[in-house]
Amino acid sequence: QVQLEESGGGLLQAGGSLRLSCTTSRSIFITYTMGWYRQAPGKERELVATITTGGITVYANSVRGRCTISRDNDKNTVYLQMNGLKPEDTAVYYCAAQTMRSSIWGQGTQVTVSS
Repeated sequence: QVQLEESGGGLLQAGGSLRLSCTTSRSIFITYTMGWYRQAPGKERELVATITTGGITVYANSVRGRCTISRDNDKNTVYLQMNGLKPEDTAVYYCAAQTMRSSIWGQGTQVTVSS
């Protein structure tokens, strides 16, 4: 059963923009902090950005200033908008829903940034 449905990503040019979407159930959306993580080849999974149910955001230093995470409460969807893409942004991006006790992960979507 897929609890987090991700969309967006693909092959993009350096300097361009991407928008990732993650849709979930209402019960998860109003309970969990939503976030995006990424994992580049040969590297560990890392935080990109998170947003709490109250709208408090946290960003990784590597994306701060060119990335925006947002929630659409009507659509139970969280978005990741990233501008000024760099080749080092290439990774599989995962949507996550998290509480202190549990985490739910999406299947991941590939983002490849060419120079």
